[in-house]
Amino acid sequence: MADEVGKTANHLPVWGNDKTMNLNTMILTNIQGSAYFKVTLYKLKTYHQVIDEIYFNVAHLEPWERGSRKTSGQVGMCGGVRGVGAGGIVSTAFCCLYKLYTLKLTRKQVYGLLDHTDSPYIRALGFMYLRYTQPPQDLIGWFEPYLTDEEEVDPKAGGGDPMTMGQLVRNMLQNLDWYSTLFPRIPVPVQKQINAVIANKCVHFYYTETTKREMSCTKTCCNSARSVFPEKGYSRSLSARRCVVRPKTGPRSYLSEKSQQITGGPPSQSRERAPRSQRPSR
Repeated sequence: MADEVGKTANHLPVWGNDKTMNLNTMILTNIQGSAYFKVTLYKLKTYHQVIDEIYFNVAHLEPWERGSRKTSGQVGMCGGVRGVGAGGIVSTAFCCLYKLYTLKLTRKQVYGLLDHTDSPYIRALGFMYLRYTQPPQDLIGWFEPYLTDEEEVDPKAGGGDPMTMGQLVRNMLQNLDWYSTLFPRIPVPVQKQINAVIANKCVHFYYTETTKREMSCTKTCCNSARSVFPEKGYSRSLSARRCVVRPKTGPRSYLSEKSQQITGGPPSQSRERAPRSQRPSR
């Protein structure tokens, strides 16, 4: 009986279309028709073998290999030929992602992906697996512990778009677009709850005994912080692509405490202007 309960708890059901993994039809067709998936990945029968394949061969997280996707000038028979059609050459990452899906991963195996220490791409494919296969209302429960994860990863083919794992996770939760494909849509009420959790979870200033550092977040996150948590007094500093939420209270008191520890006394007070009646005559 205990074994049956354990197996049930470890089972990870799939949400949505269990035949397509909720992938774009063109991407799925290219995956199933690729020699890499049908030959190389077909030989891999275990979870650990696929992880090794990801470790050695996955270098980005886009659905198409760099330079292979052509969307114009394709007419006649060329439009349906893999590699020269609108789809292009499907990426190793998405082939491995779908291979993981065919293995029907358990909860324990998914956690093994999310917490893997060998490659950020192994972890990222774990998050993508969840984003495609799990109910929208369950996503924040999976992703919340990783919202401020600072391991670096570059999901773009050829490089040029580095980010932290926390930023990657927040992008997956707050944006549908993913490098010319789409994640499954999240209902508006669920999206509002997710934005609220992100706004509350992302602590934008971390203070230690010797350093102070700030973390940037998406404008969506900042707007959520202002609308959902106005009592915290968030102020917003805009830049070209990112903004930084700064609590109006906190840093000053922290710096005051540090100055007392360093100087042995309270911080110096700014001079106040004396009343006119007490000023010396010229």
